Amino acid sequence: MLGKGDMGAEPPGDAVRLIQQIAQGDRGAFGSFYDRFAPFVLTFATRLLRARSEAEDLLQEVFLQVWRQAGSYTQDRGSPEAWLITITRSRGIDKLRSIRRRDKGFVSIEEPGGAEAGRELKREEGETEARLMIEGPLARLPQAQQRVLEMAYFDGFTQAEIAARLGEPLGTVKTRMRDGLERLRGLLGAKAAEGTG
Repeated sequence: MLGKGDMGAEPPGDAVRLIQQIAQGDRGAFGSFYDRFAPFVLTFATRLLRARSEAEDLLQEVFLQVWRQAGSYTQDRGSPEAWLITITRSRGIDKLRSIRRRDKGFVSIEEPGGAEAGRELKREEGETEARLMIEGPLARLPQAQQRVLEMAYFDGFTQAEIAARLGEPLGTVKTRMRDGLERLRGLLGAKAAEGTG
């Protein structure tokens, strides 16, 4: 349950300290970190995978990786939120590809629109919270950076796939993503700092 420790209500340094404690095997710190960030990860995972059950599986995988790899985290890699987004996206892309391989060639002949309608309903779960946490700051980026980040994080495309779809050189896409992420981290950090005031 989120209470006084809602994300944004604590200084970012507290989350870093929790990660350091998790790296030392502190289960209490892990529980606090999970309580604080699980809704954030689940919302992002649901937005990425568009299916609640798949997102819940991904949530567990992400936090298992946090437990195992907390010792590898450094602030050079970005804020705890950025680190979690990177883990969630990486594992989510793998899961998306697995789902696509599993579903490839399968076409429902019963109520062709039914499956799409079901996906739309699942997609709506948690989207409002995702917009508040991610899309708000994302909308403040230059349009070119915003577009490549949306395609990568929300649609699950690789950098090469984005370059092909936009008809842009791969290097350009990589630069836009890097610059956009840096700016987004700054915006998210400023937002968290505002929440402490």
